Parts: sequence; C-alpha cells; structure tokens
Amino acid sequence: MSRIFDALQRSGVEQAGVEYPDVISVITEIFETPKEAVPPSSEPVPQVPELELSTLTLPEKQPVEPLVSKKPASQGLGEFPSLKVSVTPNSRLVFFTEPDSLAAEKFRFLGVRLRQIQQSRSLKRVLVTSTIPEEGKSFVSANLAGVLARRKQKVLLIEGDLRRPTITKLFGLGGLVGLAEWLQGDRSKLTNIYRLDGPDFWLMPAGDPPANPLESMQSGSLSQLMEQLSTTFDWIIVDSPPLLPLADTTVWARMTEGTLLVAREGKTEKAMLERGLQTVKKSELLGVVLNGCANPHHSYYQRYAPGPGK
Repeated sequence: MSRIFDALQRSGVEQAGVEYPDVISVITEIFETPKEAVPPSSEPVPQVPELELSTLTLPEKQPVEPLVSKKPASQGLGEFPSLKVSVTPNSRLVFFTEPDSLAAEKFRFLGVRLRQIQQSRSLKRVLVTSTIPEEGKSFVSANLAGVLARRKQKVLLIEGDLRRPTITKLFGLGGLVGLAEWLQGDRSKLTNIYRLDGPDFWLMPAGDPPANPLESMQSGSLSQLMEQLSTTFDWIIVDSPPLLPLADTTVWARMTEGTLLVAREGKTEKAMLERGLQTVKKSELLGVVLNGCANPHHSYYQRYAPGPGK
C-alpha cells in the first residue's frame, strides 16, 4: 500500500490538466501488506489483507450463517435471452479486444487471486467500488467478469449503480430493462438478465434509473434477489456507486462477501483514499486496485488510452 499512497500523493499536489500515463495496470500491490510506514494521518488507516504469491493469509473473521438457500434456482440459465454486444478497442474491454496485453494479464492475475481466496473462505459475491466517481470501477468490473468467465465459470455482472450506470455503454447496449424494473415490478422470478455473446457471461443492467434508488434497494427484495442469484452463478460481480458521499454502496456491502476498492493515479487524492479505506470493513476488504498507473513495460506491450472511467 505504501507504493499506492506514493503514486496517489502526486494528485494532491499537481495542478489539474496535467497529463498522466493512460496505461491500465491492476498492480500486484493490491494485496500486499505495507513494507514501510504509512504517512501519519489524523485517523488510523485500515491495512490491506496480506496475500503473497505463494501463500494466502486472510484476516480473522467470525463465522457467519450462510446467506443463501440450498434450494436450486427456479429456472435455468438457458431461459435468459442472449444479446450480441458491440465491443471496440475504444471500449476499454481489454480482456476481449487485447487478450495478450499487459493490462489483460493483470486482470488474469487478479482473477487468480480471487479464486485462491474462494478456496479458503466463502466468496462468490464481490463488490467493486471506488471512493469518488471516475476512478474506473466500471472498467474494472467488466474486465474482471470477463476474466473469470474464461475459466468456464458462470459469472453474473450486476450494474448496481442505479444513478449513473455505465456498464451497458461499454458493451454498446442501451434501452434494456434491468434491476430497477425488477425491483419495482413482478419479483416472483428472475428476469431482466441477459447472456452476452462473446464475453460469455451474464449481465443484469441497471435499467431506467428510479426516482429514489436508495429506497428501492432497501425494500428487502434486493437481498432476496442476491440469495436466489447465488444458487445459480459461480461469481456475482457488483459494480456499485462510489463510497462517497452516497449510501447506496453500504446496502450492496451487506449483500456481498468482499470488496475491491478502485483508485486512480492522478485522480484519487490520498486523503480521499484514506476515507474510502475507513469506510470499508477490514474483514471485507479484498484489496485496492490502482487504475491508470504508468506501465514500466511499454517497450513490450501496446499502450492503451482508456480515458476517464467511472
């Protein structure tokens, strides 16, 4: 984490408009314990769980009752409609457009780490969030879902940001009914889920943003939905709103089993990252994904210009 703080600290002192490297790199530091002292702050900063290359060390966690029912789902995945997606190099979906790139390799590395954790504890529902908007959480969510699906696992990506949905735009989709309509309509069966041809995973889009997203999410139906989905899918990736200043993410956090916090070099201020880390429970923090950092291997890998992420 010390290297993450060092990289992010520049954004607190450099002026707006400075051009930063655009190469996406999900760095290995996301799971490392600090090797040197973190700069002092007014409040203690939670430490990221240690996960070395060959060993797995998880924070202590009290046993909890299973959240999901053992009953089989009431319908099969074949009942969900399939959609053709439009993926271009500008979509930033590197797992699909540039599978041999360094960026795609970093996402494969992240997928391996999550599967290792899954072998040692209950981990199926992963929340991907950020401290503030435009740090790249939707970009990370979509690429992570694609990487996990490459192992022939059943992966569902939920566009959980009901205020400013972005996932459907990355896939060239629009006008789809989704989570918002399900929460406000007939909730007796699973609907509004689509299989994406090519990426080979399933998507539940946000749908038409409701007037009061937080009220819709707190109705109790969302918790039942997540339990039902857990009986069908191997992985559920939730792209949620930012942590600050909305309360939506705290609702998603209660229904997931681990959180990835996305930060962006040149965008995320150190103080904001500290606040984000303090918001996430230590036992649920899987790591920090540093987005938009410089690529030290530019001579060997093609560069990508993702532009602003959400």
